[in-house]
Amino acid sequence: MTTTPASMTGFARIEGSTDTLAWVWEVRCVNGKGLDVRVRAPNFVEGAEQTVRKAAGERFKRGSLQVSLNVERTTSASAGRIDHAALNTLLVDIAKIDIPPDTPIAPATLDGILQLRGIIVADEGSVADDGANTAPLADIPALLDALDNARREEGARLTAVLRDILDRIESLATDAAGLADRQPPALAERYRAALTALIADNAAVPEDRIIQEAAALAVKADVAEELERLKAHVAQARDLLAGPEAAGRRLDFLAQEFNREANTLAAKSADIALTRVAMELKAAIDALKEQAQNIE
Repeated sequence: MTTTPASMTGFARIEGSTDTLAWVWEVRCVNGKGLDVRVRAPNFVEGAEQTVRKAAGERFKRGSLQVSLNVERTTSASAGRIDHAALNTLLVDIAKIDIPPDTPIAPATLDGILQLRGIIVADEGSVADDGANTAPLADIPALLDALDNARREEGARLTAVLRDILDRIESLATDAAGLADRQPPALAERYRAALTALIADNAAVPEDRIIQEAAALAVKADVAEELERLKAHVAQARDLLAGPEAAGRRLDFLAQEFNREANTLAAKSADIALTRVAMELKAAIDALKEQAQNIE
């Protein structure tokens, strides 16, 4: 089964209403090492946080989700009531304030005080009657489905980028293999030239010694295993991108393995062209790691 990996970034918005209420759900998601869900909702909407957390845990493996719910009444049936305890506390505190006579501050008025947050509160009975404590919860599945779709759309774009990078890595590995085949003859000639410079002009260069030393150098410079592992890592990364499971963590780990092979290739290189290819490989692998960190 071939699927598209999901990104960890996305946004969704859902609006809902009843005869007396209107609400808006919003969710934003960014990268995260695990799944972190934070919910901001009115206190009178019972179970909002628990319901969102449970539903998100069933859909997502990674990502930092910020979920918010805003509820407004569309009728004036419930004007609310005065929280007398809060009002009395506020009036006592205001009385304690010593304002100099020449300070350009108007005295507090009752209508101004009543507009302060927490002084007028919703009547709990009307909240239950108009369904504000439960109605918005029905939209949570649709909200998270919309977020999942957004993450998968972004994931499709990321997957295309990752596949291009893997193609680049595979192409560079092929180039490196061609350059590596030139290393043994080049090492033999380099050793011959160095040995010739050290001995007298009329002395014969011991061919068997040249062959022996060149062979030893060629063994040290052999990068066949590193190149084979690079190709194997490319195949594994493609399988992860085509698989049904969340691939982000494993791609991130695989990028470290890619980098290890590229570093060894550069260390063993005895040719400037091969060293340049190794550096290009490292740049492509860095791009792979950066993009993989966006995948769930």
